[in-house]
Amino acid sequence: MNHMVERSADSLSLVFRALGDPTRRAMVQRLAGGERTVGELAEPFRMSLAAASKHVRVLERAGLVRRRVQGRVHRCRLQADRLAEAQAWLAHYERFWSERLDALESLLAEESPDPSPDRR
Repeated sequence: MNHMVERSADSLSLVFRALGDPTRRAMVQRLAGGERTVGELAEPFRMSLAAASKHVRVLERAGLVRRRVQGRVHRCRLQADRLAEAQAWLAHYERFWSERLDALESLLAEESPDPSPDRR
């Protein structure tokens, strides 16, 4: 495997691992609406800032979030390009299943008897 493909596979693994947790998915969803502080991300889960910060670090490592520190306030912003890479990977399999389902539909249409309006 060449280095570029290997690096891409590694980053994709980090993205899917980060998104495997429902709390982090919810954080990403909230960040889609705009920049949030770590405290704002922690709020709906009633978790400590330390716990929220651990989740944010996982999202940062995956390249999904960028954190900016202003004094004691940590502001987080969604990095959508990593989500686009994951979507592109998933889109390949969406096409795969669409093609298979279209083929199945054609096969079933060929095998089914022609419904005649005269038959009851």
